[in-house]
Amino acid sequence: MTDPHMRVDPISPVIGAEVSGVDLTAPLTPQTFETLHAALMTHLVLFFRDQALSFEQHKAFGRHFGDLHIHPAAPKGGDHPEILVVHGDATVKFVAGELWHSDVSCDVEPPMGSILRIEQVPTSGGDTLFASMYAAYEALSGRLQRFLGELTAVHDGQQYYVGRYGGRDLRDGAYPSAEHPAIRTHPVTGRQALYVNEVFTTGFKELKQAESNALLSFVLKHCAAPEFQCRFRWRQNSVAFWDNRCTQHHAIWDYYPQTRHGYRVTIKGDRPFYAEADVDGRRAVP
Repeated sequence: MTDPHMRVDPISPVIGAEVSGVDLTAPLTPQTFETLHAALMTHLVLFFRDQALSFEQHKAFGRHFGDLHIHPAAPKGGDHPEILVVHGDATVKFVAGELWHSDVSCDVEPPMGSILRIEQVPTSGGDTLFASMYAAYEALSGRLQRFLGELTAVHDGQQYYVGRYGGRDLRDGAYPSAEHPAIRTHPVTGRQALYVNEVFTTGFKELKQAESNALLSFVLKHCAAPEFQCRFRWRQNSVAFWDNRCTQHHAIWDYYPQTRHGYRVTIKGDRPFYAEADVDGRRAVP
């Protein structure tokens, strides 16, 4: 069952689609939800224009897809702890997302998806790149796919959060860390995706340090190949909704000293797992 009023236009062959004919400020009908969910599973990241969401509407849209996640660095005591402010201007020393990553992959149960609305945009620049980790996995040789399928990646929040938040206490009093399979099986599609990233992954548990460093360097460079990507140019009240289980993204900070400001809601996920692929190397065996 699909929503006949909605249009989904792919913006690249491997990732990304722009969605029109839907008002995210209104509650979703079952038909609209099913159409959006199917589009997300197919295109991995969805883009919407002219969606002036209030905080409550933003959270309500996210809750259609699951319970909301609270970021480890979210201020305590705020009225909307589920809303993460994303801001860059002439006074900041860094901006959120300026390296390739999957959101909070250092959590034991990382977020399944994120929904970002940009409220203020620079006159030019400030685009976001998104990359398909399905495509990154499928471009590897079968031998390397099998080897990575045997490895565990270590994800550590401390290396990132100390530099970004000045060592202040995080919400739960500790830096999150976790071990996840280097290849992640998507729980809905069954497809395999690379699950390592520049921000949080520090190495592979089963390898010696030098081996781990060399392999991680290769994988990170591979994940950033342009043929796996799409690029989104923001306008005021544009929204992007991406699947963290099979994508990475990179916010380009090329607009200094101008301002880019927005708000993100993140949806809770489950613990990553790896299931053996079938003969074509793409989908997990049931």
